Amino acid sequence: MKKLFNETGLRWLWLTLLCLIIDQVTKHWVAGTFDYRETLSVLPFFNLTYVHNPGAAFSFLADQGGWQRWFFTAIASIASIVFLVWMAKTPKQQRLLSIAFAFILSGAVGNLIDRALFGYVIDFLDFHWAGYHFAAFNIADSAIFIGAALMIFESFTNKESDNEKDEKKNKTNKVEM
Repeated sequence: MKKLFNETGLRWLWLTLLCLIIDQVTKHWVAGTFDYRETLSVLPFFNLTYVHNPGAAFSFLADQGGWQRWFFTAIASIASIVFLVWMAKTPKQQRLLSIAFAFILSGAVGNLIDRALFGYVIDFLDFHWAGYHFAAFNIADSAIFIGAALMIFESFTNKESDNEKDEKKNKTNKVEM
């Protein structure tokens, strides 16, 4: 079991846990400090605004009859399991990919907790510019975005070609036989 954690992307689960704690603490702080829809202006382009999102990104399906709560809960549950399995299958040498998976997993679990407990996700980061407000979001959403950006970056910077990967895999398989 120790080898599984030391030799795979699971060694980055501490990052998942750290981001998850930050996400949950900030959400509960906002919910306990602000009234619903209350706004605190922090910078000329940034507010803290306590809102609920029963939908997905950009409030997609938020106006439905409630079925979306369980639909998005199921999707987040499945995604969390998939990313956990990917972390377990990612060799420790693929550090950036493992970190990306850790961020995405923390975001998925953070929003999953909200949906399961409340039926909505707590959002509070509100950026605006020239009269336009972007969709409010939270730390979990930020972690998902950072993880996805790292995955894209890693895909462009991974210097090992597919042929080299296949050659290494074939050599490894020959040695194991």
